[in-house]
Amino acid sequence: MLVLLENCNLLDTANGILKEDYHILIEDKIIKEVNDKPINISAELKLNLKGKTVMPGLCDAHVHITAIEVDLTKLKTLPVSYITARSIKIAEAMLKRGFTTVRDAGGADWGLAKIFNEAIFDGPRLLFCGHALSQTGGHGDLRNRADDVIESIYPSLGSLGRICDGVSEVRKAARDELRKGATHLKIMASGGVASPTDPVEATQFSIEEIKAIVEEAEAVNSYVMAHAYTSKAIKRALDCGIRSIEHGNLIDEDTLDFLILKKAFLVPTLATYEMFSKKENGVAFTEDFLKKAGNLREKSLTSLELAYKKGAKIAFGTDLLGYFHKYQSIEFELRRQIMKPADIIRSATTVCAELFKMENYIGEIKPQAYADLLVITGNPLEDITLLQIEKNHIKAIMKEGKFIVNNL
Repeated sequence: MLVLLENCNLLDTANGILKEDYHILIEDKIIKEVNDKPINISAELKLNLKGKTVMPGLCDAHVHITAIEVDLTKLKTLPVSYITARSIKIAEAMLKRGFTTVRDAGGADWGLAKIFNEAIFDGPRLLFCGHALSQTGGHGDLRNRADDVIESIYPSLGSLGRICDGVSEVRKAARDELRKGATHLKIMASGGVASPTDPVEATQFSIEEIKAIVEEAEAVNSYVMAHAYTSKAIKRALDCGIRSIEHGNLIDEDTLDFLILKKAFLVPTLATYEMFSKKENGVAFTEDFLKKAGNLREKSLTSLELAYKKGAKIAFGTDLLGYFHKYQSIEFELRRQIMKPADIIRSATTVCAELFKMENYIGEIKPQAYADLLVITGNPLEDITLLQIEKNHIKAIMKEGKFIVNNL
């Protein structure tokens, strides 16, 4: 099917500018032509956009679509069928916010990716790590101190992580997640907030273990993302070849310089820390949880400002769980305190495309890229909040040439 979008303002994400009076021809799933002159062709559908803005679909580099509960320990008590159904609804809502490609950071699998790729249900293009790799007592080990039951090394859908210790075990776990179709791997390289037994400042996995996991990913032209808060944990990860640092709230200047030197990416997730203060729908974080969280909310802005000033590659991520998924778009508003709108948009388009190794397919409106498009009233380079779906400025959302939302 040929679709022709006429007379639009084209948001050039790479250069951060708006180009007037453009025309876009879409053939099936792909952008066929982009021109500042009228395209004379007989298309099945022609839409005169009358100066509305067209931009690429958005990316979120850190989601958990199977995290249907804020308390992740509840997931292992729920049947896979129930988790699947609710995960589909979470993914569908992400797509309807304009997120056409997302990277899952633990819990999703090949089956869910296949559901969305085949359009059995509407959802974003799903890149997934399967289960994040965690050492015993690490951020992916959700047992409490009184629980002596050994977690299965083959966890079910929805489980954030799997436990593996020692070089031989981590190699096997990495190979197994890749066998199951993982597009990338994830490790827990430091302590975290949601896990009950590890301090935030802890480093996790030995150097030899991390290098083994990176080696397995690189063997299939993939890469590894790492949950890490502190500079010590981040430096260890980067030194072993980690491509993507998640959160990084406690990163210092020297470590940021090292991240830039290694051409790695930082994925701040401000939205998740913003939720710590919310008490909605019966969700209230425990005193122990908030104590572990400490000043991470404040530090998330400090680290973002430092990374932005230094010119680090900053990708867009949110890391929301359960009830709070609906606040995904608040990340735009939070980043506005530090970043210019053009750079925030780049973080959710071209930077993510580079991180995902998908530069030719997503992040820009250009020939041969996927026809993942948003049509917006107004100019998000002047007002980034136009990308927050509740503002009602997003008039159409297209994924691979199919309108998911069309209020034109």
